[in-house]
Amino acid sequence: MADPRGFINTPRQVAERRPVEERVKDWNEVYPGGPGKALLPIISEQAGRCMDCGIPFCHSGCPLGNLIPEWNDLVWRDDWDEALDRLHATNNFPEFTGRLCPAPCETACVVGINRDAVTIKNVEVSIIDKAWDDRQVKPEPPEWLTGKTVAVVGSGPAGLAVAQQLTRAGHTVAVYERDDKPGGLLRYGIPEFKMEKIQVERRIDQMEREGTVFRTGVQIGDTLTGSQLRDRYDAVVLAIGSTIRRDLPAPGRELAGIHQAMEFLPQANRVALGEPATSDGSDQILATDKDVVIIGGGDTGADCLGTSVRQGARSITQLEILPNPGTDRPGHQPWPTYPMIYRVSSAHEEAGDRVYSVSTKEFVGDEDGRVSALRLVEVEFVDGKLTEIEGTEKDIPAQLVLFAMGFTGPQTEGLVDQLGCELDERGNIKRDKSYMSSVDGVFVAGDAGRGQSLIVWAIAEGRSAAAGVDAYLSGSTNLPAPIPPNARPLTV
Repeated sequence: MADPRGFINTPRQVAERRPVEERVKDWNEVYPGGPGKALLPIISEQAGRCMDCGIPFCHSGCPLGNLIPEWNDLVWRDDWDEALDRLHATNNFPEFTGRLCPAPCETACVVGINRDAVTIKNVEVSIIDKAWDDRQVKPEPPEWLTGKTVAVVGSGPAGLAVAQQLTRAGHTVAVYERDDKPGGLLRYGIPEFKMEKIQVERRIDQMEREGTVFRTGVQIGDTLTGSQLRDRYDAVVLAIGSTIRRDLPAPGRELAGIHQAMEFLPQANRVALGEPATSDGSDQILATDKDVVIIGGGDTGADCLGTSVRQGARSITQLEILPNPGTDRPGHQPWPTYPMIYRVSSAHEEAGDRVYSVSTKEFVGDEDGRVSALRLVEVEFVDGKLTEIEGTEKDIPAQLVLFAMGFTGPQTEGLVDQLGCELDERGNIKRDKSYMSSVDGVFVAGDAGRGQSLIVWAIAEGRSAAAGVDAYLSGSTNLPAPIPPNARPLTV
């Protein structure tokens, strides 16, 4: 146990972000020097708040099964090397989750029953950021090779996790990525101000030094067909994500200036990294001097907000069809479940209005065929159904509209159809208890199998799928499998 009275005597404290007026002028992370460095002066005392509760519900809150009380105690005792080992024992990429995960472990923290929860996510990112700064994160190549080959399609968090686990188990692994650089949404979907891409680059470098091969700019299903891939490798892992974007087919949808978030964000990321916004030389989608409306109140919407601020938008409005959840935990979402409450991200601190309980009836255009306004109506739930409130229609100006409404499933046209993989009732790729699809030797990990979810679930699925692949190739496995396929979360 850490400090026996830490949770009583030490108040919860988090790192201070850079001033808004400073950080909106650049694309660097919102914490000075990164969150780990910003937290170091306070992190030992914060780790000491972990109370050795006997039954650590934080474990069940985390799909990875992170050994949270152990590394909290080690940080409080200033044993950073052992804390790093405990952290890496369950999580391949804690610098990703320490920045991007919504921390369901904290809402399951026992201290959080009647006090402020332990700052678990902050301790996690402090351990790994200090380890990188101290050059303690090193490649772990296998001692011997099995002679078996594996193709991993997709280099997001699930693909990277399964590839690293299988490479370390001695298999020869090639990761295929259709973009020009590996990382998936970690590289081109997450803005720099949330996670600078040095975090991705050094993990890719580590994996290459371990023996993983990355083949970028390859559209599997086109350049290389599914049957060719299956013939070339002993096993194939589909980690292609959930990429079919939810649309809004309201009148005026065809107007210019209406885009999906994942059209807007990757371009901004490329420019922030000094790369061309588009590969074909077309104009970048920009929020500069425009009234921006973001439809969708989640993390992707917040990413669009922060990006629009940095591009110099005139005004930004984020719309959500559901009511404002409020700041108190609802009675029907008791501890340790993840409550739907009002949360403020770093982007929300910077600018913009958040409007709840509204639905878009129409996109209004100008004479040039460009969107100029959104026609909204207020809505409410009546007998469990969303109903428009008469007399509440209004127009708000908009020269750029961004859809951040999530994803409905994986792209099946091409590779999935070529392989002949069956789909489940939700349109995801069906898999068995070992993460194998209906096609022998073809496995599925991450959002492609479970649907749109969190980064911790993607990494956990990658680790579990790797165990299934290893057992298929070797007859047995010593790789950990933290979750069964299609496991449902306790807290999210």
